[in-house]
Amino acid sequence: MSRIQARFASLARARRKALIPYITAGDPHPALTVPLLRALVEAGADILELGVPFSDPMADGPVIQRSGERALKHGVGLSDVLKFVVEFRKQDAATPIVLMGYANPIEAMAAQAFLKRRRPPTSMAVIVVDYPPEECVEFSALAKNNGIDPVFLLAPTSTERRIEEVARIGSGYLYYVSLRGVTGASHIDLLDVAARIPKIRAATSLPIGVGFGIRDAESARRVAETADAVVIGSRIIQEIESAGPHDSISRVKALLKPIRQRWTHELAPKAPAPQDPAHGPRHAQNGPRGPVDQVRGL
Repeated sequence: MSRIQARFASLARARRKALIPYITAGDPHPALTVPLLRALVEAGADILELGVPFSDPMADGPVIQRSGERALKHGVGLSDVLKFVVEFRKQDAATPIVLMGYANPIEAMAAQAFLKRRRPPTSMAVIVVDYPPEECVEFSALAKNNGIDPVFLLAPTSTERRIEEVARIGSGYLYYVSLRGVTGASHIDLLDVAARIPKIRAATSLPIGVGFGIRDAESARRVAETADAVVIGSRIIQEIESAGPHDSISRVKALLKPIRQRWTHELAPKAPAPQDPAHGPRHAQNGPRGPVDQVRGL
């Protein structure tokens, strides 16, 4: 069982949902990538998503595009990102890491070399935004053989056939893109997300994560009511961008910690109603509280 599979299994037993924050490797400075990852864990992250800088990120909005540009100015590439993971593992052997990026850097390194280039071995997951599932069955199998979970994206426009295909070759979890558009776009349709998740769940036993457009504790809580994981990216990158190198760590922790605390508390399993031996369960008087689709393959 991989780290990410073990983490989701542990969360399921505790009836908790995963919080997955995203940062871009090398932003705002390469020296801060590992400290930022550790800070996210301290603030309550269950799984970490680490972006691989790329010059033409078609699925990313302006905020994450700028973060990639800042990282590229520092010369950060895929080899550096893998080194960040190794460095992080020296102090944290448990928290799963998901690398998110595009095909070009992987193919420049050679996919087989990328999937095997882990010294020491560091089990992780990988999202390649522009790898459609029908074109990377071999990549997916090789990833699994090397202890890497290949995670695939689903969009609001994904057909039932595409959902079944992704469920068949994916591993770790499925990533549902919650809106039509790029990262950082607003106006997430929470009702649409709530309607789509059960349809995806019917096709897979994999956990389902939801990202794009989640910016605060309330939207995270609402998504977590139906999904197994919530991904927050652009909002964190905005905080890093406005804070600059000196304050980015404290600002990111200050943003993420109350989100974790709020929706963990509100989604916590409720204690069962006390039993009345003569009359059965006692009922409370009050009732319960009430452009990515342009990427190939979505």
